[in-house]
Amino acid sequence: MTRRARLWVLLAGGAGLAALLVAACLRLPHFGGKSHPYGDRAVHASLARQTANTISSVNFDQRAFDTLGEMTILFSAVLGCVILLRQTHDEHRARPEPAEVAPPVRRYALVVLPVALLSGLYVIAHGQLSPGGGFQGGVVAATALHLLYLGADYAALERIRPVGAYEVADALAASGYLVMGIAGLIGGTAFLANTLLPYGTFNTLSSGGTVPLLNAAIGMEVAGAVVVLLARFLDQAVEIEEESGT
Repeated sequence: MTRRARLWVLLAGGAGLAALLVAACLRLPHFGGKSHPYGDRAVHASLARQTANTISSVNFDQRAFDTLGEMTILFSAVLGCVILLRQTHDEHRARPEPAEVAPPVRRYALVVLPVALLSGLYVIAHGQLSPGGGFQGGVVAATALHLLYLGADYAALERIRPVGAYEVADALAASGYLVMGIAGLIGGTAFLANTLLPYGTFNTLSSGGTVPLLNAAIGMEVAGAVVVLLARFLDQAVEIEEESGT
């Protein structure tokens, strides 16, 4: 296909997408009006399944299949970075020398690290009850570990961050999300349908059916993916060097 033909295909696709977007926008409820059909249905479904956080109900119940796509995008992006940033034959690892850290920075990082880590885990665990969830909590927990790099040195970070273990955790979490969906099919319902577990008591940790499990799987996957991603970039910045004479 020539460049001109590709351009015409792009323009035709863009025009069709723009037409659909305009048609959809014209049928939206008026801003500030009393009619919110999607919001009303989302809240009703969330309350019917004893899920206090409607956003988590949307993410891990009403459109859990879409969330699977978002998780797949992150998983694929991290996998691509791991492949692109792998050590090549003309590179070697050089152990970084410990850098001097200003005492205020060290104290702040070491004090905030456990607080940030616990905050991330709390946000994941309470995703079906309060604002937050697996995506947000996973990022907070993963980045909290890297405060040790700021407060101590790279060697200290490596001791608490075995990359291989986080790669396995990332893969297991992604697989767990899929297994929950397949379990729904085996149980005679739909893929990722929230029908496997009892809905429990409203506003408790065990409420929401499968929402807490899917939320936890996403939190584990996001945390593992972010740790692996940062590890590869830090390896390139701190440890991996080109061979001399190349």
